[in-house]
Amino acid sequence: MSEFVVKGWCPDAWRPMMAGDGLLVRVRPPLARLEAHQVEGLCEAANAHGNGQIDLTARANLQLRGATERSWPPMVEALRALGLVDPDPVREARGAILINPDWREGDDSHGIATELRARLTDLPDLPSKIGFAIDAGPTPMLMEAPADFRIERGADGDLLLRADGRAAGMRITRRTAADALIRLAHWFVESEGAAAGRMARHAADLPDWASGDAVPGEGGPPMRPGAHPVGAVYGLPFGRIGASALATFVRSQGCAVRLTPWRLLIAEGVAPRPATGMVLDDAPILHVDACVGAPACPQASVETRDLAARLAPSIEGRLHVSGCAKGCARARAADWVLTGREGAFDLARHARAGAAPLHTGLSPERAVALLGAC
Repeated sequence: MSEFVVKGWCPDAWRPMMAGDGLLVRVRPPLARLEAHQVEGLCEAANAHGNGQIDLTARANLQLRGATERSWPPMVEALRALGLVDPDPVREARGAILINPDWREGDDSHGIATELRARLTDLPDLPSKIGFAIDAGPTPMLMEAPADFRIERGADGDLLLRADGRAAGMRITRRTAADALIRLAHWFVESEGAAAGRMARHAADLPDWASGDAVPGEGGPPMRPGAHPVGAVYGLPFGRIGASALATFVRSQGCAVRLTPWRLLIAEGVAPRPATGMVLDDAPILHVDACVGAPACPQASVETRDLAARLAPSIEGRLHVSGCAKGCARARAADWVLTGREGAFDLARHARAGAAPLHTGLSPERAVALLGAC
């Protein structure tokens, strides 16, 4: 499997990444939505060609785990037949589009995201971690979600295009949105943004045509598990669910599913009811971010999720337990962050993974003692 050892990119279906438990195959469903038969087919592929474990990522993607060199091609073929993977690897690689999960068919978010998907070949070659957010609902929802090019609802009610890391953006309309975003993506490449890797790290001044004073509106309350106008919201602890549990749930409900970047999924058109592997209340475990850790990730030197589960009931605010300094489970700062280093943990406050620590060399027991007293 040497050809899959390289690290440092975001995997997709055509370019998987090797982890400690096999290949990761990332699926980007169009508009972050799957019909019931697509969910069942994806779960069948996860069981038949992987280890049956599925992750819901911070970019509202599904990640199938445990594939091998031999099982990966039939897994991708099954996903392609379901309409969940683009047959063109270039288009698939450019399809990292987040959309506010409460979109309605025909609204601004749906229309803009649909046009952008239809025009993926108009985009330039971008770094693999680059993503887009289409957040054109009544109030912004995705301001804390990872994205480099953002279409948002402005404070004045108009639409705006904003480069991540900039406080303001240019006014657009639904008709001009996709053109403007694609043009800004070309400017990013032409101004050597690829060397920075992400828009927020790109120091070049925006061109005059892309500058503006339009600021995004205030975000609404965070989405919580329970009843929702679209259906029922369920939390997935650490974003993980077994394929068999997910398939059983969808089969029993006959519902389509929407994915969110908060490790919550929405079952369309159903009332909340208990389901195996999913959480229906705002449980403490849902306020903890933890990557898969060791041994499933070869870059992690510590186990993460057992410790995170132990700490969840005693922590106020957001806790991030990261197997290494990359911080894959949470890109932004957390109230408390434990970062694995050489088999122990560093503890930092109001920081990202890998930040300068308050305490170093902590065992799990010492971490529990320290954080339990906070």
